[in-house]
Amino acid sequence: MGAGVRQKQSGGRRGRGRRSRHAVMSEINVTPFVDVMLVLLIVFMVSAPLMTVGVPIELPETAAEPLPGEQEEEPLAVTLTADGRVMIQTTEVPMDELITRLQGIAAERDSNQIFLRADGAIAYERVMEVMGALNAGGFREIGLVTDSGGPTLAGPEG
Repeated sequence: MGAGVRQKQSGGRRGRGRRSRHAVMSEINVTPFVDVMLVLLIVFMVSAPLMTVGVPIELPETAAEPLPGEQEEEPLAVTLTADGRVMIQTTEVPMDELITRLQGIAAERDSNQIFLRADGAIAYERVMEVMGALNAGGFREIGLVTDSGGPTLAGPEG
């Protein structure tokens, strides 16, 4: 792969009975390798943003700044869907088992940070109920996940 044969020049004359001498070409053609690497780079650039928590919900929009992202562990996310289901990452959990599951997870983790993703159609009371369960489960740093670009109190200009 990549090695070829090159004819050795013998002064411009060729005789009928003489065999031409061939030398092995020791240069590597790197063009196919570069092509493959560029294709892999494009594949990873396209697929990396798709690797997020896969529970589809309509997050409320806000003008708040995002939290700084210095984390050593994968962040844990609890999601409240529009139809009232509670999910830890992508696993559905009954509400009566939520605190015990969270306590088990908190015992295995170094960080007590958790992200709460709630659909915008969920009642505030339900969100607060789940936040209380998160606190009772051992998670004291609760981050509310929203979409950016929402309304501000200063109005549309500011």
